Amino acid sequence: MTVHRRRNMAALAAFSVLSVLGGTAGAQPDFPSKPIRLIVGSPPGGAPDTVARIVAQSMNIGQPVIVENRNGAASMIAAEAVARAAPDGYTLLIGSQTVMAVAPIINKVKSFDPQKDFTGVALIGSAPLVLVAGSALKANTVPEIIELAKSKPGVLDYGNGGVGTSPYMAGALFSVMTGTKITSIPYPGEQAAMTEIIGGRLPMMFANASAAMPHVKSGRLRGIAVTSPARVDVAAGLPTVAESGIPGFEIGTWLGIMAPTGTPTAVVDKINAEIRRVIADPAVKEKLTTQGFVLVDETPDQFNRYLKTEYAKWSKLIKDADIKAE
Repeated sequence: MTVHRRRNMAALAAFSVLSVLGGTAGAQPDFPSKPIRLIVGSPPGGAPDTVARIVAQSMNIGQPVIVENRNGAASMIAAEAVARAAPDGYTLLIGSQTVMAVAPIINKVKSFDPQKDFTGVALIGSAPLVLVAGSALKANTVPEIIELAKSKPGVLDYGNGGVGTSPYMAGALFSVMTGTKITSIPYPGEQAAMTEIIGGRLPMMFANASAAMPHVKSGRLRGIAVTSPARVDVAAGLPTVAESGIPGFEIGTWLGIMAPTGTPTAVVDKINAEIRRVIADPAVKEKLTTQGFVLVDETPDQFNRYLKTEYAKWSKLIKDADIKAE
C-alpha cells in the first residue's frame, strides 16, 4: 500500500469519526426519530390544552406529537418536568406568562428557573382580555372608571380567578398604572364572575375575550375596552385600554412552546418552522382565532427576547403591587 493511499484512508476514517460525533452532539439530522411529548400543565378542556391539541394534531414533522396533561401547582409540576427533561426536542412545554413568570415568582419556586432552564421554540399567539361591566358599575369609559376608583379608593371591586391569573394581573396592572386602588374579588372561574356582573352584584372584570364577547354581543355585558396593544377582531373592534387613557397598558394570555435549555438549535428551528406552518394554515388559524387568540409569526430568537421582556414586566408588577400567594 502506498504512503499516499494510507494517508487518504486515514483521513477518510478521521472524517467518518468526526461526522458521527458531530451528528450525535449537534444537528441531529434524523430528528425526530420517535414521538414528541407536548406537556400541558392544566386539565383537558382548558385553553392551553385545547390549543396544544389543535397545534399537535396538525403538525406533520415525521413523528406523532402527543399531548400529555400534568395538572397541578399552577402548572409548576409540568414546567419542572420539562426543565429536567433531556434537551433533545422530544419533551416540550406549552406555557404562558403565568407559567414562565408570574407563578414561579409569586410562589417562590426553587425547583427550576424559568429564565435559565428553558428556551423559546415558538410563540403561538395571545388572547386579549376585555374589560366588561354590568349595571353595578356607574361608569362607561376607562377615564370614568379611573375617576370613580380615585374618588372611592378600595371601594370598586373587580372579579377574577384568583391571584396570578391573567384577569387578576390585569386588575393589578390597572391599579399600578393609574395610581388607584381597586379590590380583587376571586371566583372559581370567569363564567361565575361574569354571572355576578350580569346579575348586578359585581361591577366589572377583565375577562378573556372568547368568554366575554358572546355576552357583550348579546347585550348582557357592556364591553368597555380590550387589553391588546391594538384593536382586534376577536374583541369586535372595541377601543384599547391604552388608547382610552392608560398608554402602554397591555396584557393577554399568550401561549407558546418551550424546550429545555441546551436543545440543539437545529432541532428548535425545525419545530419552530413546523409550528409556524401549522398556525398559518387557514383551517388551524380559524380554530385558534375562535379560541380568542391573535396569532403571531416569530423566530425562536424573537420569542426568547419576548420571554425576557415578559419576565421583567411581571416581576416588576408583582413587586410594585406587593402581590403574594394566596
